[in-house]
Amino acid sequence: MSTRFPRSVYDKTGGIVYFARMLDKVRLQAANALGKDYIENLGAGFDGRCLLLLGVKYDDLKKRVLAGGSDDDVLQWCFKSGRQPSADEIADWNDFMVKRGWRDGVSDRLKMRLKEAKMEHRAGEILTMFDFIEADEGRPLPKFS
Repeated sequence: MSTRFPRSVYDKTGGIVYFARMLDKVRLQAANALGKDYIENLGAGFDGRCLLLLGVKYDDLKKRVLAGGSDDDVLQWCFKSGRQPSADEIADWNDFMVKRGWRDGVSDRLKMRLKEAKMEHRAGEILTMFDFIEADEGRPLPKFS
């Protein structure tokens, strides 16, 4: 099995962060190319939060993704099958997700993950779970102005 990382957590579809990554994980698992560390959280964790935002179940999303189509096609399906968040809800979602782990209930988990990955020395630059995922998968951290 050749494993690949799903795309960046920061990639957006329809203005929504993380959604594209969730779809990537579905496709990679179907191709037997998703690392085993990702499999136990499919449909849970950040996936689960994204599914809740869109009002769809993981198994239904998985079937739709595997039926084919672009990320935008799948997102439109989510809007029709679940719910379409307002522009304000999407902005709140994005703001929440990109800051998760920074001075909140997940901060201790972030510290633990940094220690496990032997990246404690980067604690001053890896401030959120999104940052950790990017760094752990070898991508540069985004610059925000």
